[in-house]
Amino acid sequence: MTSETANDAVPTAPARDGALPHVLFLCTGNAARSVMAGALCRAGGVAVRVSTAGTHVVEHQPASVRTRQALRAVGLELPAHRSRQLTAASLEDADLVVAMAAEHVHYVRRRHPAAAPRTATLAYLAATLRPGAEPLGARVAALGLGAVDPESQGDVEDPAGGDDADYQACARTVARLMAELAPRLA
Repeated sequence: MTSETANDAVPTAPARDGALPHVLFLCTGNAARSVMAGALCRAGGVAVRVSTAGTHVVEHQPASVRTRQALRAVGLELPAHRSRQLTAASLEDADLVVAMAAEHVHYVRRRHPAAAPRTATLAYLAATLRPGAEPLGARVAALGLGAVDPESQGDVEDPAGGDDADYQACARTVARLMAELAPRLA
């Protein structure tokens, strides 16, 4: 990766027809879960643009040492990262918003209702997004996400405030879910 930050929607593969789908990963502080998911998606070489954000962020903070160590434990080095607050502008061209927990889906529905039909949790999407040749946006629309109860979608537990083992467990969970979701994004 170049000197661009991990939040700059950097393509992970060559563009097809000039435009790649945009997948935005969302957690609370944009310091652990969304960072892990974004890094794993990029490392998987999926043909999407990846960005990450948080619902309650202290802007421009680097990923924590524990986040970096947890990613190393699943075989990945984290490129440059600075935390970023979710904004309407960051949602505008997102084909899919992958939230880490129900609280993030609720936040999007409350603050950015136009993005609600494109927002669900990582666990839910890993289980329900179907693969196929149809564009990602069309496959996401077919899920009817705006009508799916966020509380039934499944959460990735927040490791914040925990120890190294909590961060490593989170990274393993995110890696497992991303292994299921990534092939469905293409």
